[in-house]
Amino acid sequence: MNRQRGASSLLLVLLLFVMASALLQGTRRQYETLLAQVTFESRALMQSARAESLLQWGKQIPWQTQPVVQCRQADAAPGTLCLRIFADGSAILGARSGEQRRWQSATVTEGRVHFSPRGWSDFCPRREAGECEIP
Repeated sequence: MNRQRGASSLLLVLLLFVMASALLQGTRRQYETLLAQVTFESRALMQSARAESLLQWGKQIPWQTQPVVQCRQADAAPGTLCLRIFADGSAILGARSGEQRRWQSATVTEGRVHFSPRGWSDFCPRREAGECEIP
C-alpha cells in the first residue's frame, strides 16, 4: 500500500512540474510578445521625436527660393529634411526619420520662406500625395 501512495505522490509531483512548465512557457511567450511590442513602440517614439526635431531645425534654416526642391541631412539626428516650393507661392517642409514623417506649411513672399505658426502635420496636407514625397 505504501508503494502505491509513493507512486501516486510521485505522479502528482510530476504532474505539478509539467503544469508549472507549461505555465512558464506561456508566460515566456507572452513576455516576448510584449517586449517586441514595447521595442517597436519605443523605436516609433524615437523616430517621431527625431522627425519633430528635424522639422524645428528646418524652420530655423534660411531657405532659398530656388531650387524648388531642397533637401538637407542633419548631423545630429538621422533623417532627411526637404523644402518644396509650389508655383502658387505655397511651400511645405517635410522631415523624415525612419518611418515617421512630419510636415510644416509655409508661404513664399518677397523671396523669403515664412512658416505658418500652427501649420505642422503628421500627414500630408497637400491634395496630391506625390507633393509630399521626401527623397
